[in-house]
Amino acid sequence: MKIPQRIAGVLSPVVTPFGANLAPDAARFVRHCKWLLANGCSGLAVFGTNSEANSMSVGEKLELLEALLAGGVPAAALMPGTGHCALTDSVAMTRRAVELGCGGVLMLPPFYYKGVSDEGLYRNFAEVIERVGDKRLRLYLYHIPPVSQVPITLALIERLLKKYPGIVAGAKDSSGDWSNTKAMLDAFAKAGFDVFAGSEVFLLDNMRHGGKGCITATGNVNPGPIDQVYRNWLAPNADQLQAGITATRNIVQKVPMIPALKAIIAHFGNDPQWRTVRPPLVELERAQEQGLIDALRAAGFGMPGLAA
Repeated sequence: MKIPQRIAGVLSPVVTPFGANLAPDAARFVRHCKWLLANGCSGLAVFGTNSEANSMSVGEKLELLEALLAGGVPAAALMPGTGHCALTDSVAMTRRAVELGCGGVLMLPPFYYKGVSDEGLYRNFAEVIERVGDKRLRLYLYHIPPVSQVPITLALIERLLKKYPGIVAGAKDSSGDWSNTKAMLDAFAKAGFDVFAGSEVFLLDNMRHGGKGCITATGNVNPGPIDQVYRNWLAPNADQLQAGITATRNIVQKVPMIPALKAIIAHFGNDPQWRTVRPPLVELERAQEQGLIDALRAAGFGMPGLAA
């Protein structure tokens, strides 16, 4: 039984391309994933928030996962999102990811019911781990209270680590609150719990406090410069490198993030189909997109090799 090596570095929650009929486009998906791995990403957190994952069925996601492996994307580089509101969906996705050899899974809490207790969340995660029943499982908790409104507390992490050491491998903190990320690092990093910042804005701080990288939306379009911060966080110019990627992030997040990322890929990849999002999301308005592209170009932004 081969235990996967822990993923570290820059991971992208890969945006999902859709065809005119709103079906996932596996060929475009595989191409973009390969571009990301060749241009700075150490791993791919497919089926994350920016992937429109919760607008897709389990079956659609599993088909895309299989397409990635068939297309030559290494399973060890994959950290698919497998958390669902339905326990059995979480189990099915997680089990298949482990069977395929994925480097880990990123798991949302069940997010429909609000105000649930740590006890309820513990039972959910524990039930998934027990039903999958595989020592190869590496589970990363996904803390994104601005969206899920169901937080993953330090007390819950401590309890899960005590019961499932090694299997509960780390977390992505998308709280947007550096003090929360630092609290995770201070409490658990020395125990082998891998903390990923949910935005590259916090990447340098995360590395300086024992973190393992970031899982960031703009990794979809700016992986190389973000990776430079990860690889050079001890260098004299680390703060300058960090300022550069923060500036790019600030440009992109002035408009809705998911359609913005797709508009950037469509423009720099010369592929208009990439603009398509699934309802209830909508594409950027023409003026929004033009303003975004103009601002990026003025900042010297590019996506080398994408159109090829």
